[in-house]
Amino acid sequence: MPLPLGHLAIGLATHELSSGQSAFGRWKLFAAILVLANLPDIDVIFGLLIEWNGSAFHRGPTHSLLFALACGFLASKASKSWTWLPRMEFPGCFALILSHVAADALLSTSPVSWFWPLATNWSAGHSGWQDVFGMVLKGNAQDAMIILGAAAVIMVQRTARALSVGLILRLRRKSSA
Repeated sequence: MPLPLGHLAIGLATHELSSGQSAFGRWKLFAAILVLANLPDIDVIFGLLIEWNGSAFHRGPTHSLLFALACGFLASKASKSWTWLPRMEFPGCFALILSHVAADALLSTSPVSWFWPLATNWSAGHSGWQDVFGMVLKGNAQDAMIILGAAAVIMVQRTARALSVGLILRLRRKSSA
């Protein structure tokens, strides 16, 4: 399962593919992507605080289309109301949150609750504070592969964009000559 750095890498690639803009060097945007791409795992924090078990509520309502829609809408509204936040439109916010749910669905064996409240899937097992911090701090090999894959996607997208801009400029020069 992707951990916070893996979700961040997927979020950065999602943002760059959907907006055509890089978040690197723009710390507020980078921080917003970090938060939105990891937002569905807020259920782990709730589980730890309420049940002392990070798995208690994991993969439930926060891993659904409804959560991505609602939080994407709220995040986009907040970015327009609070000037200290980077301005982000609803489709981008929705895509960042949904990227987390899709990554969990594709890259782990536990199901997510895509259609909550109609269907709910919960994580099994127990993970205490030490387990959660251990996973986050130590990471895993899968996150390294996710980060490399996301970097490759970003590089391919940037190369394609540069080539298409170059081609358009050459075509304009030819047509004006």
